Amino acid sequence: MDGFSLKVSEAVCLGASLGFSCICYYVYRKSRKTLNKLDDAPHFNIDGKLRDILKVTPGACLQYAVIEGAVQPVGEPLTSHFQKEFVGVLQKFMLREHRLVWNSLSRTWTDSERLLHQKVNSVPFLLVGSDETTVRVLCPVQASGDHMEITYERFHQVNYGLGDIVGQYLSGEKIKGQLETEEMLKVGTALTGIGELVLDTDGSLNLRPPANGSPYILSNADFETLRGDQESTVGLWKALAIVSALAGAAALLWVGRRYYNQLKIRWEREEERREFERFRAELPRAHGGVANPNQDEDTCVICLTQPRDCVLLECGHVCCCHSCYEALPQRRCPMCRQHIMRVVPLYYA
Repeated sequence: MDGFSLKVSEAVCLGASLGFSCICYYVYRKSRKTLNKLDDAPHFNIDGKLRDILKVTPGACLQYAVIEGAVQPVGEPLTSHFQKEFVGVLQKFMLREHRLVWNSLSRTWTDSERLLHQKVNSVPFLLVGSDETTVRVLCPVQASGDHMEITYERFHQVNYGLGDIVGQYLSGEKIKGQLETEEMLKVGTALTGIGELVLDTDGSLNLRPPANGSPYILSNADFETLRGDQESTVGLWKALAIVSALAGAAALLWVGRRYYNQLKIRWEREEERREFERFRAELPRAHGGVANPNQDEDTCVICLTQPRDCVLLECGHVCCCHSCYEALPQRRCPMCRQHIMRVVPLYYA
């Protein structure tokens, strides 16, 4: 690609589209893999038959299974710090600081938040089935999915003095206030658990994070809702991957088209040069040529050294030498700026 340079905007567009396509495709493949695992996972009711199924399963373990049951604590449950009537088995307290940060590019204030404090409390709990069969849920903090609900939320707004306002404009940050939130997994919640189901040596049933790296999910939604959400995620990332790939292909085609146009111009000029040399070699033999008697006064208007030796068509001006014509940045006559269709050698007879 001698003589061809890639523009900064084209390089940025190609690089961004390639990188974004790779990220979208990676997330799509990961989401697709999770969806396939959900489709392949067997569903079981929490009842007496579940223990019998695990007894005849190799290793008394199902690597990935789906169960649904009601949440019950083992021992005393946790009580909400703000709503005493709420009891649960998981409790998360968070304190976030909300602020406005000055964006010098857009010339606007943008929202930003920072986690100041987080505390998680938990007690052992079970999923109870229809016939009082129970499955103990292990490591619930490691599980993904929406299984907790907000039991308390309050925003503490900050009051400013004049000095604070001046300092905020100088620093480019405005503190809006602090958001205090409490989330709990309440006792009695209908919970869907997806993970590794094992029968312990003492005869108890346990749900734990899968050893093969599959996603461990706890959700207060039913399985069909979970699968629908995952399918929507897969479709979204697939669409983003396709759109970014098409954008990259369009940018690549644009660069290729520009490169082809430059090659085409180069080929045309090379063909024109060969034709000019051929005419210059043939005309003296056909008509007999003599030197220009006023050669000293009839020099090229561009270099002012070489004689004018070509005719620019269609305008017909004789104003430059062929070397300067080839160096013109645009195919326009130096005298009248008309477009040059072709060039022929000039001879004096």
